[in-house]
Amino acid sequence: MTESITITINDNEIEANSNETIWEVASRNGIEIPHLCHKPADGYRPDGNCRACMVEIDGERTLAASCIRYASEGMVIKTESERATKARNMVLELLVTDQPSQVDAHDPASTLWHFANAAELNDSRFPQHTAPQPDSSHPAIAVNMDACIQCGLCVRACREVQVNDVIGLAGRGPNAHIVFDLGDDMGASTCVGCGECVQACPTGALMPKASLDENGVFANKPDRTVDSLCPYCGVGCQLTFNIKDDKILSVDGRPGPANRGRLCVKGRYGFDYIHNKDRLTTPMIRKSDCPKTREIPQILWKISEVLVGQKH
Repeated sequence: MTESITITINDNEIEANSNETIWEVASRNGIEIPHLCHKPADGYRPDGNCRACMVEIDGERTLAASCIRYASEGMVIKTESERATKARNMVLELLVTDQPSQVDAHDPASTLWHFANAAELNDSRFPQHTAPQPDSSHPAIAVNMDACIQCGLCVRACREVQVNDVIGLAGRGPNAHIVFDLGDDMGASTCVGCGECVQACPTGALMPKASLDENGVFANKPDRTVDSLCPYCGVGCQLTFNIKDDKILSVDGRPGPANRGRLCVKGRYGFDYIHNKDRLTTPMIRKSDCPKTREIPQILWKISEVLVGQKH
């Protein structure tokens, strides 16, 4: 049963529900706590494995992961204490160690770089490990595991949200790594191309190919976005087009009653037809005396409206 409780965050008393995590309460009240393995969206459960969201709770010996710790009556939380901030910054610095520099990043605006910049972490003191080779076998998705932090979001996106069960973790300890099926290249796996893993990835390890240059470096930043509906079937999935120079670069799922932010392969990657020269962009009508081999003439939008009005 959900109860109304009162907690204190950074010396401010806040009303909360007993079924809310510390992270959820803080976020609802405009307090930003770094998070990498947690995606606040329908279908995603918090995992608490990245440890970037640690906070200090009065009376407790250890720091707590705010994304999986539920609030309780009278709890006193410090998100910006020296101890909590130092611990979070250390986690971010260790994660940045194996990343390409932000200038050469696959996604310089990723969630990881957002929080690293907020902590003023542009470099790391620690030695870098050997970077895995990129995988360009998939027609639409670029796989760059040099940016992977093994947060597990792509695994949950594939297994629990889309229920495709293609992405998993293999190996143990420092040898743990993301795999597709039984270690196949992504393009040779049973991936259906829904792109949910790309939308969930907080580092740019999984990216739309259209956003990268031949070296895997982010090259195409959209100059505007347009909210729309998927033009394919009648389900009515809501989406956002990322556009540059009037060309669609990529598509993101948008929360809606039909799709809750998710898309299928058509909605995510099937937009090339929009720029095809043979696409019909105005109403057309064939004259009775016009041979089918001849070009069909265009008619005015007004005529189309009249015809539709007469029919209905």
